[in-house]
Amino acid sequence: MPTVAPEWLVKHLSDGDLRILDARWSLAGGAAREAYERGHIPGSTFIDLDLDLAGAPGRAGRHPLPDLTVFAETMRRAGIGGDSRVVVYDEVTGAAARAWWLLRSSGHERVAVLDGGLAAYLATGGPISTLPTELSTGNFTTSGFRRTVPAIAVMDRQAEGHLVLDARTRERYLGVPNPLDPSPGHIPGARSLPWMDLYRDGRLGNPEEIRGSLAAVGYDGQPVIAYCGSGVTACALLLALEAAGVKEPHLYPGSWSEWAGDAGLPVERDG
Repeated sequence: MPTVAPEWLVKHLSDGDLRILDARWSLAGGAAREAYERGHIPGSTFIDLDLDLAGAPGRAGRHPLPDLTVFAETMRRAGIGGDSRVVVYDEVTGAAARAWWLLRSSGHERVAVLDGGLAAYLATGGPISTLPTELSTGNFTTSGFRRTVPAIAVMDRQAEGHLVLDARTRERYLGVPNPLDPSPGHIPGARSLPWMDLYRDGRLGNPEEIRGSLAAVGYDGQPVIAYCGSGVTACALLLALEAAGVKEPHLYPGSWSEWAGDAGLPVERDG
């Protein structure tokens, strides 16, 4: 499973090979470093989604893939090496799933998201610390991010039979005007599968239910490409898909923030 239960984490906090990443972030407030300093899971290292898990916003979208050197250095500072077991947590906003996906995409398979985030951990009675985490520098290395599809290839892959899933809310998919999407709509042919529909009170839904939701949007074993507004919450959808047994789903990193900014790309609106 790409997730771990909070009860498991409480029991394994002292494991020597465990590295914990605090990825708390929100669309409205950004990285929650101050919240980390007020209290975090013991031994965790804070990572900033906007600085560590994404590149600078621009033509490639609001959260393009991070510079590979920057990402690798961030992981090394967090003490991550080739043999590390990594657990990432947030407040179920998609940021932890983004870190999970980047690590998996870069070749580090021993990584999972804390199911239910910090709230679920606290509900189990898990301890909190305000002490700084001091770790030896890890030896994490990577040669690149895999399982990605660039904008130029999305429509071609779809024509070849790939299923393109839009992880945003149904309203944004339909093209209802909203402040997040200056140009509303969706990629032609994409199916709507909001990521939050696959979670229950912040916890990942039952794999059978997820498979049912997938079947309802036309999944029948074909390759899957997921996108969202900027490539963050699509990773939470990818997490759910892997938990349900979908093999190596891909991410369109630029997502709608890149697609809608390119006048040469087609847009479909149903709202």
